[in-house]
Amino acid sequence: MSDFEITPPELFELDPSSGDVFHEYFNHFRKLNDVYYDQIKIADQKAAYIFTFVLAFLVSSSEVRKVFALENYASLDLITTLFSSALALACTISIVCALLVVAPRRVAISTSLFWGTWPRHRPLLESAALRGDMQYLLKEYLNNADVLSLISRRKYMFVGMAFRSLIATVICYVLLLTFG
Repeated sequence: MSDFEITPPELFELDPSSGDVFHEYFNHFRKLNDVYYDQIKIADQKAAYIFTFVLAFLVSSSEVRKVFALENYASLDLITTLFSSALALACTISIVCALLVVAPRRVAISTSLFWGTWPRHRPLLESAALRGDMQYLLKEYLNNADVLSLISRRKYMFVGMAFRSLIATVICYVLLLTFG
């Protein structure tokens, strides 16, 4: 027995000529925009956590700060040099990728929902409103979902790289403490 009942799909079917179908799609487009916008905010938050952790790690650990001083490498053995270099590289990649997550993005298209191009889109929105053009609104939501999706994918690519570099940083640090 299931914990919940599944409603048969035929109960959800709507007459395509009804206004209900339009409203369902319109609501779905709005929800897409909300979800994608939230995902962008979450990517920025994750990058901020990673950046803060790595920065605190750099500030609080004298061992980590030493890996960025080239004069220290002259007196190190091969293993310590490898782990120190890997730690410096992993820290640098993690911080750079975290910064790239929050860097502004430029995309080829924009909508009236982006404040930066509002002066260009305001007359189009006013004109569509005067005509009662609901298709304009649907297109704006759909185009904005495309933009937000692209931005989110780019941000999460850098979040993933920053996180993997953070893991490498911790592993290199442990190895450096263990063998260095």
